[in-house]
Amino acid sequence: MDIATIVGLFGAFGLIIFAMLDGGDLGAYTNIPGLMIVVGGSVMVVLLRSSLEEFLNAIKVAGKAFGKPLEKPDQLITQLVEFAAIARKDGMIALENQEIENKFMEKAVAMLVDGTEEDMIKKSLTRDIEIMKLRHKQGAAIFSSWGEVAPAMGMIGTLVGLIQMLGNMSDPKSIGPAMAVALLTTMYGAIVANCFCIPISQKLANQSEVESANCELILEGVLFIQKGGNPRILTDLLISFVAPKQRDQLVNA
Repeated sequence: MDIATIVGLFGAFGLIIFAMLDGGDLGAYTNIPGLMIVVGGSVMVVLLRSSLEEFLNAIKVAGKAFGKPLEKPDQLITQLVEFAAIARKDGMIALENQEIENKFMEKAVAMLVDGTEEDMIKKSLTRDIEIMKLRHKQGAAIFSSWGEVAPAMGMIGTLVGLIQMLGNMSDPKSIGPAMAVALLTTMYGAIVANCFCIPISQKLANQSEVESANCELILEGVLFIQKGGNPRILTDLLISFVAPKQRDQLVNA
């Protein structure tokens, strides 16, 4: 599980709730009509903007923001160097029983074991990378759209509350609830957008870039192994995928 996502999410909402409690009863910040306008209304608008399949896919993709962190490039390089040494010593078939957690690498190694030609490996894995990028882009776009719509729905709720208030100025008892809807919906929209939707969208976009780079690394490593390259120079070939501060440690390992 990604600790940064959990800490950031609960920390943001926790601080907001703490500030609310410091100012009085938490119930004063609860308004069901306002929540319906902002949360329910924004979800419906996002659904209107996309297909049902894209919307459901975005929910699945969002799990990446909460799941375990992606593998680090140096870990993948170390594993690929081990596979290259095994393949050169015992042949590709020796890779068949290796334990591989990364699904993309698992498919790539399986293609090596099956004796797949280089062009077919490159074409198949490149297509997988492109489709993955598209899927992640659509998922991030859904949350970005939600972050855009939520404040707008908050403004709609504000207008609804103001209309209710102005229409019942003769009844002092109705002014308070109407004003609550007007103010709280704006707050709800800002919280949903800035504390959830936009951060999730940005994190998904960032993780997509990292995962794509990891897949490119794996692809280059697998093609190197397929050609029977020397494992000793594989690290030098892939080291550009590693942050400069970690390169010395990887080379000297």
